[in-house]
Amino acid sequence: MIHPTAIIDPDAVLGQNVEVGPYCVIGPGVVLGDNVVLKSHVVVRGPSNIGNGVQIYQFATVGEDTPALAYEGEESVLEVGEDTIIREGVTIHRGMAKRGIQKTIIGSNCLLMAYVHVGHDCIVGNNVIMANNASLSGHVEVGDFANFGGYSGIPQFRKIGACTHIAGMSLVTKDVPAYMTVAGNPASAVGLNVEGIKRRGVNSEGRLALKQAHKLVYRSGLRVAEAIAQMAELRINHPEVEVFAQSIEASDVGIIRGSGRGD
Repeated sequence: MIHPTAIIDPDAVLGQNVEVGPYCVIGPGVVLGDNVVLKSHVVVRGPSNIGNGVQIYQFATVGEDTPALAYEGEESVLEVGEDTIIREGVTIHRGMAKRGIQKTIIGSNCLLMAYVHVGHDCIVGNNVIMANNASLSGHVEVGDFANFGGYSGIPQFRKIGACTHIAGMSLVTKDVPAYMTVAGNPASAVGLNVEGIKRRGVNSEGRLALKQAHKLVYRSGLRVAEAIAQMAELRINHPEVEVFAQSIEASDVGIIRGSGRGD
């Protein structure tokens, strides 16, 4: 299960049934859970905790120091959840102390396609899909079931809500509320991620409530705070609207709006 050309530091911990392919390098402080597969030419630096069943494909670099100039070599950690798939050439950096949490987190059951980048101190939820060359700068927060098209880019300190869809080639300059679809460079709000909402099993009443909440924020002409106040009853009766509203309230830099509109 361990190829003879692999280099494994004595301090690394490997679980049961781990496969390490040709020319992989596993550094000190790395913990590989059970049934982890490293295909070939994979570099894993530590401290990193790689969950059970994770698959990492060739030429990926996982858990490397961040190149951020503020990084001073302080202890930092990467955590990758169970059954996540990390494809060819992906780069994932550990956290840093300055303005960070010293930890980068990738959730479970994620799919990071070829050449995806996840920067330092990012927190990525479960079941997130990032298509080829999508990139997260440092300190980005991503909710569960978010979906990123190829070559999309997210600057530092942005929040991407749960069940969002970021269209390919998009540059997202503001926070994206849960359940939204955005597209463009710079990106603007297109509408609700209707297909993603259906896939998450939201019933017809919940979908209607989300449409009403979306209309208040994006079609009514109200200020954001006024729109949030108007959806108080919807929030009580529909958990999806509560998630939508909370993602707006959590924004530090302002939410993404429609084409030609400011905050």
